[in-house]
Amino acid sequence: MKSAAIAHGHHVPARSTQLSGKALLLAVVALAMGGFGIGTTEFAIMGLLQEGAADLDVTNAQMGLLISAYALGVVVGAPILTALGAKVSRKTMVLWLMAFFTLANLSSIFAANYEWMLVSRFLSGLPHGAYFGIAAILAGTLVPASMRGRAIAWVMLGLSVANVLGVPVVTFLGQSFGWRWMFAVVGLVGALTWVAIRIFVPMAPAVEGASIRNELSALRSGQVWMAMLTGIIGFGGFFAVYSYISPILTDVTGLSIRAVPLVLGLYGIGMVVGSLIGGRLADWSVMGAIYIATSAMVLFMALFGLVATHIAPTLILVFILGCTGSLLVPALQALLMDSAPHAQSLAASLNHSALNVANALGAALGAAVITAGLGYRAPAFLGAGLALLGLLLAIATGIRAKRLAGDSAK
Repeated sequence: MKSAAIAHGHHVPARSTQLSGKALLLAVVALAMGGFGIGTTEFAIMGLLQEGAADLDVTNAQMGLLISAYALGVVVGAPILTALGAKVSRKTMVLWLMAFFTLANLSSIFAANYEWMLVSRFLSGLPHGAYFGIAAILAGTLVPASMRGRAIAWVMLGLSVANVLGVPVVTFLGQSFGWRWMFAVVGLVGALTWVAIRIFVPMAPAVEGASIRNELSALRSGQVWMAMLTGIIGFGGFFAVYSYISPILTDVTGLSIRAVPLVLGLYGIGMVVGSLIGGRLADWSVMGAIYIATSAMVLFMALFGLVATHIAPTLILVFILGCTGSLLVPALQALLMDSAPHAQSLAASLNHSALNVANALGAALGAAVITAGLGYRAPAFLGAGLALLGLLLAIATGIRAKRLAGDSAK
């Protein structure tokens, strides 16, 4: 399948130096390390809320606002930082973003009060979306066009591995030696990532003709907004389930609270597998991958709700849910990039703004059905419904893309 950019007759930015073998592996690992650090700081704090609340002398609810502050930073930072860095080479930009990320996390170590920590977490979220968006494009320029989806998935793999290794390790350290060790470890990962990118990722010139105005032009694209809405609604369903996975496992499935981290590790392994498969699917067909992923989310979230009282099928479906969630990310990233060929960096970064809006939406709607007395299985059925709506939006987006391509060819 040709990309939408080609189908629409738009100019596609020139590719930088392509790599192979060991050089490609080292460059991709360097970029994925940033995703590992970002994923660790985003999710590990959820397992250290009580320790943080005791240290800062606030309630658990107030600590929860630290998660919201980070998510708000992602939503705000992705378009602003990407647009501001439009004229900077992509390698230089990811170095700046990783330096900012590292310093913001290290500042949390020294936060003397809750207000300082709140600001620090907001600042830590600012480079998140811009880093993933630009790093994904940078990785895509290092491989042939036929491997772009896999390159995007390799960068996102760092986020998946963080859920398998980074989050459990940092949570253990935080519980054993103090929760602020989380920020020290993430700061170290950020510093190592900066060095690795500096050494192993080749320099490429800034995109010719790039400007803040050109990047912001992505926001005028109806296809970009359709793709973002697909991600927000579809992933909203995913987060409606994931946000309440712990009480579902304990109160519905009957597992011990001590088993929850192990089950979440199973979910993380599913994310890794999904990222790898999703990259290949996106190389085969961007829209086809989105249709498959959203359809799978509808089916397996509904099944999860139906069998949640049984341990064995629940564990299998936790793995599958992690897989189907990650399956969608590379294709959605590619769709956004194709929807705004003259503003690919901003379009790619907006994917992570959309995912964080989905996170907030899913958690809020999940809380609503639980508060309404529908039980802890209700978020799974809600999630299936949202994923179905996401699938319908994806189909509408695909139809619109074909119509635009046809109009362009006339």
